[in-house]
Amino acid sequence: MRGLPWFAKVYLILVIGAAFVLLGYSMAADARLGRLDWSNLMVLALLFLVCESVPTLLHVRQAAVSVSFSAVLAAVVLLGPEGAALVGMTAMFSVRPGLPLVKRLFNSAQFAICGYVAGRVYVALGGRAEVPTIAGFDEIIVPFAGAAAVFVPLNFVLIAFVLAFTGQAHQVPLRGVAQFMVSYFGYATFGLLIAGLWATVNSISAVLVLLPLFVARWAFGQYLAQQRSYDATIAALCQAVETKDYYTRGHCTRVSLAAGMIAEEIGMRSERLRAIRYAGMLHDVGKLGVPTKVLQKDGPLSEEEFAAIQLHPMRGLEIVRGIDFLDEAFAGIMHHHERQDGKGYPMGLAGDEIPEFARIIAVADAFDSMTSDRSYRNARSREVAMTELRKNAGTQFDPVMVVAFIKAVDRDGWEPPRTVGTPPADAAETTTKDHDDPTMPIQVVSER
Repeated sequence: MRGLPWFAKVYLILVIGAAFVLLGYSMAADARLGRLDWSNLMVLALLFLVCESVPTLLHVRQAAVSVSFSAVLAAVVLLGPEGAALVGMTAMFSVRPGLPLVKRLFNSAQFAICGYVAGRVYVALGGRAEVPTIAGFDEIIVPFAGAAAVFVPLNFVLIAFVLAFTGQAHQVPLRGVAQFMVSYFGYATFGLLIAGLWATVNSISAVLVLLPLFVARWAFGQYLAQQRSYDATIAALCQAVETKDYYTRGHCTRVSLAAGMIAEEIGMRSERLRAIRYAGMLHDVGKLGVPTKVLQKDGPLSEEEFAAIQLHPMRGLEIVRGIDFLDEAFAGIMHHHERQDGKGYPMGLAGDEIPEFARIIAVADAFDSMTSDRSYRNARSREVAMTELRKNAGTQFDPVMVVAFIKAVDRDGWEPPRTVGTPPADAAETTTKDHDDPTMPIQVVSER
């Protein structure tokens, strides 16, 4: 509990306390404790613990997911609400190493609450808490579906509040949440499978179902490994770009964050949010195809040199074209320097001709450039940058995206980049002008 915000501590205490009060009162009131089949309870608890002790780690710091809830849902059918709550409570005894006591208590409490509530729904829909017969198996399908439909979102909500109160909610991609919710509903059917097998082979079903449960765990792990691979690919490309200029370190990450804020503000669908964040990370990857001497030139550029700068969005598209998971991010990378008035590059698109991703990144890119230190000036304040965005709305920037970004920053705030110190001796020389900064346009000298 040490180090947690006070409201997170209050929430944890309430959830843990509610679980124990709910279970204790229910057992005392209904005298269910003596009627439970303890042999079945022990087998289900063991199955639950085996799965709970080998979870799959998630992107969120110190968070993990397992398919152990299938055993709780099986207990809903076989043992009823109280039995399901008791099976969930055994999360306290997970042998997962390094799990703090407070997490053990919370995990057991939230599983107990979800199991108990799901059990009540199962009974309310006509389900009977007993080992089903083969002939009567179809009668438990609808009540079980209702129990699962309550268990999964309730489990998600209880955990989501913990993440929100501890400041970790932003680490969970919305697209990932949707996928996990769908997957959870699918894996919930393992509970029905366990109950069905119990009707024919009794407690041996717990052993038979271990294989598909661990296949499900492997599937969770594969998803995580895939996301980590994607992120590592993006990070490597960003690092390669930012080594060209000491003063642009962190620029890609901040543009990605700002682009995500705009996308969420305008109501972009969850499946596109990851793509826009990737586009923000990689928007300047085309700089890898621009000669370093051009990027770092001190003074006005020649027309040929400026043409090389203008080609960097197309170079970027060429570099990342083979990365299939970028999806719509390609359009953002290619067109983020187009302008609303048609005077941008590389294709001179105007207004709604410019892809939505590109219009978002243009605002995010310019804002971070203005509020970051450069070799030729100090960072501008947030207010100055916002004023500049408003001034250029309708000519350089999409007014809708400007308004959305300002609203998002006013509501959620913006963490400015750290002040850049003196570049280290081995750092490359830095640019004199920044082609992303609308307040300091690049000067071009005609060669004719």
